[in-house]
Amino acid sequence: MLYRLGNKRTMATITEVKFHDITIEDKAWMDVRFAEDGRNACEYTFANNFIWRKVYQVEVAELHGCLVIRFIENGSYCYSYPVGAGDKKAAVEELLFQCKKDGIPLVMSPLSEEDRTCLLRWFPGKFLIEGDRDDYDYIYSREKLATLAGKKLHGKRNHIARFMDAGDWEYEPMTDENMEECRTMTYTWMRMRSEKWNEEMEDEIMVLHEAFDHRKELGLVGGVLRKAGEIVAFCMGEPLNDTTFVVHFEKAYPMMQGAYPMINQQFVQHECGEYEYVNREEDTGDPGLRKAKLSYYPEILLTKYVATESDVVYADRKTDGEAIQEIWQTCFGDEEEYIEFYLGHRMTKENMLVIYADGRPVSMASFLPVEYLCEGEYLDARYVYAVATLPEYRGRGFASKILNFAKEKYGEPLILSPADESLMQYYEKLGFKRAFPDTRSTMDCAADIQALEIKDSEPFPCMEPITAGEYLAVRDEKCAKEGYVRWDEDAIAYAMELGESCGGNTVAVTCEDDRKPDKQEKRDILMYDKEDDTLTILETTLSKECLTEIMPQLLAQTGAKQAVYGQAPGMIWLPESVHGERISTDGYLALTLG
Repeated sequence: MLYRLGNKRTMATITEVKFHDITIEDKAWMDVRFAEDGRNACEYTFANNFIWRKVYQVEVAELHGCLVIRFIENGSYCYSYPVGAGDKKAAVEELLFQCKKDGIPLVMSPLSEEDRTCLLRWFPGKFLIEGDRDDYDYIYSREKLATLAGKKLHGKRNHIARFMDAGDWEYEPMTDENMEECRTMTYTWMRMRSEKWNEEMEDEIMVLHEAFDHRKELGLVGGVLRKAGEIVAFCMGEPLNDTTFVVHFEKAYPMMQGAYPMINQQFVQHECGEYEYVNREEDTGDPGLRKAKLSYYPEILLTKYVATESDVVYADRKTDGEAIQEIWQTCFGDEEEYIEFYLGHRMTKENMLVIYADGRPVSMASFLPVEYLCEGEYLDARYVYAVATLPEYRGRGFASKILNFAKEKYGEPLILSPADESLMQYYEKLGFKRAFPDTRSTMDCAADIQALEIKDSEPFPCMEPITAGEYLAVRDEKCAKEGYVRWDEDAIAYAMELGESCGGNTVAVTCEDDRKPDKQEKRDILMYDKEDDTLTILETTLSKECLTEIMPQLLAQTGAKQAVYGQAPGMIWLPESVHGERISTDGYLALTLG
């Protein structure tokens, strides 16, 4: 059959992919495929897929010599990335064909960094690939967990010492003889957690008992901890690959001091001696669990990605850099040096969206994280920057498609600063509202400059260097009001470095009147750059009087003839979740960081 995938024509015989419910009989061939890849992610064991089969309706199939796992998540099909030594690309092609036939996008999870690289190379512009922080695995040095050495883990050792004080404890392997006690312990544990009980915990207990039922068949290894003869904690896991052991379950009585760190340490000491690393799985986004896992200081926080078939995808600098340069220079006329500076400092794997046509990106927009002060509360938001489409591809709705995709994807306020009135009207049609007034003006001080006698080497007595953190603190203190757009410290540092590269500077300013003893702590901020004979004040908290006072000196030192200052106009789009809030029409944007 001849079929089309992306921009390539491929000749292959396509048959319907035959998935079947996972059974214990699948273990032998699936173990071979897992061993061929030797992956570090906790999902890549037969036992993990088998014990969760009822919760996620797990099915499996063999495609082109690869294992593919299919499961239901959030009501939709999701597929594993192909596992094994077979033809992974061909397997993905077959999944794409099948999902197209079924009228659904292909979603694959989890993917490794290597998987992400392969998909970008094999299927450019085909998949939106993003990290899922809630699914990142915590991988620790076995030696660190076994010894708990070092100052950082001093607290863990103290908790264990309290557990051991009475000398009435012992560790033993999990066996047929103590299995029923372990089951009984889980019911007691459930009663202790009754106030926090939820459906996810109910599923986990069901899965845990599946693991108990099939412990030997699945090759699971367990250990139990006794206190005064009673089981108060247990742990269970299995080898993940030649170097890593994965812990699937760990339960301890929550009110018993030291029980959790004790079972953690004892299990690793007794059952993981042959392995270099211990994978303790993900935190599922639970704040308490995340804090607990981070408190052991993992050697590796294993990034795992989700790939979703999509017309709008994240740009990758390595594969898309040349096309981005072309779009940028064609649409904005910026120099290559600036574009590279921006891409190197501000572009991430997940903040520039593009649309492909004819095998390359032809439309793009960046979405930089900021905060927006609305009704006295800071909301996560995105500053929209460098929206552009190559001229020959305009009129197809690509830019609006990217923006509408971003609205749904991020679900956060979108803020932008259009270059002219026609663009303001364009964005109004897309639901954006005017929220940041245009306060720009020009200050011409040529006459005053001629009257000054200033040596270039002499620093201004009222100006001094300032760090990005100090700048941000002053900015928050003096600029925060309804509609304030807040950048983080990294963004401020970027703006400072960019300004310096353009002949500008960022300083703290103390005006003449502010040097009196009772005003020594008062400081303002000033950030500027220079192009030709024009000085652009990117941002300042100085009053107009103070700015007027220092401007002739500043112009003289920089060699500029005039200064432009004030805020460019800006707009905002709000998601449904905050539509009821009042939109300030006098917001503070000022610093628009590209």
